Amino acid sequence: MTLIADSGSTKVDWRFIAEDGSVKNLLTSGINPVYLTDEQIVDVLRKEVIPAFGERVDKVFFYGAGVVGESHERLLACFKEVFPNSECEAKSDIEAAARALCGHSAGIAAILGTGSNSCFYDGKDVAKNVHPGGFIIGDEGSGADMGKMLVSDYVKGILPQSIENEFRRKYGLEYADIVSKVYREPMPSRFLASFSRFIEKYEHHPHIEHIISTSFENFLYRNITAYDYRRYNVNFVGSIAFVFKPFLEKAVRDCGMRMGKVMRAPVEGLVQYHTERI
Repeated sequence: MTLIADSGSTKVDWRFIAEDGSVKNLLTSGINPVYLTDEQIVDVLRKEVIPAFGERVDKVFFYGAGVVGESHERLLACFKEVFPNSECEAKSDIEAAARALCGHSAGIAAILGTGSNSCFYDGKDVAKNVHPGGFIIGDEGSGADMGKMLVSDYVKGILPQSIENEFRRKYGLEYADIVSKVYREPMPSRFLASFSRFIEKYEHHPHIEHIISTSFENFLYRNITAYDYRRYNVNFVGSIAFVFKPFLEKAVRDCGMRMGKVMRAPVEGLVQYHTERI
């Protein structure tokens, strides 16, 4: 039996593949080794995963943010503690995107969600990766980036009056509130990305269209041009790529690139990757 996990900080999307090929789904609490102790990770596995799937697991493939360096080794140790007879592998979220989107073939893979990332994948490994930079110095094309542009226009007073009025009515945020949430409170990127639903609602307003298009074009120019985009399609995974797909397709064409696959989440692609014969 095989366990596949697509993990974020708030939830993990699991797939359990039985010997007969049947697949079961499960959502549990998030597992991010940057924020959780080993004891907390093991607790999630024992209290939420084992009751659903049992202990008979031969292979574990875990994908998520924060899987680097020491965190990688800690994760493997936690899985071995709970599933002592299993083979375990822990990979980053960009490797999850690459495998889900490209399978066993070479290609360009990108994540556009709360944050953003990209890579060139050679069919086995991530061969090249432009540093995403985070929402302050990077993360172009992400929900946080679009939210930052929207909020910046709001605090500068340059949103069209109708959009400004709707923003104020919906959120009731004053300048001091925004400054506090961005510079003093935890997870500012998540706060900024939360405005993507507002952006989606008004996506056809010219000012909002400009925010979306500019964010995507900046992502493509500042990240994807580092790869051989004339030879390979550009593939995307993530909620922002999925929700704003028409705008993304136009930005890709305008930048002289070719559109590949777009997925909301990588987990189904990962199931195919780990079950198909090559």
